[in-house]
Amino acid sequence: MKATHIVLCTFLVLLLAEVQLSMAVTCSPVQLSPCVSAITSSSAPSNLCCSKIKEQKPCLCQYLKNPNLKKFVNTPNARRVASTCGTPFPRC
Repeated sequence: MKATHIVLCTFLVLLLAEVQLSMAVTCSPVQLSPCVSAITSSSAPSNLCCSKIKEQKPCLCQYLKNPNLKKFVNTPNARRVASTCGTPFPRC
């Protein structure tokens, strides 16, 4: 009985690890394109924009450290959009 529990627990841990790996985010600033109009104007972000910001949240520090992306991502409007979406920028 004890061995069955150990095997079951091991299986569940491996299954959860596989799920976590398959859910890894691919950092791609192009994924934030639905947010362009909200970032470049004072319009509210769309639901798609908010979902993309939440999806790309693990990548935001990487974008902020990239000199080519920083000038677009590190703006007051970009921070406003992220905050409106409930995803404030991380401290990098």
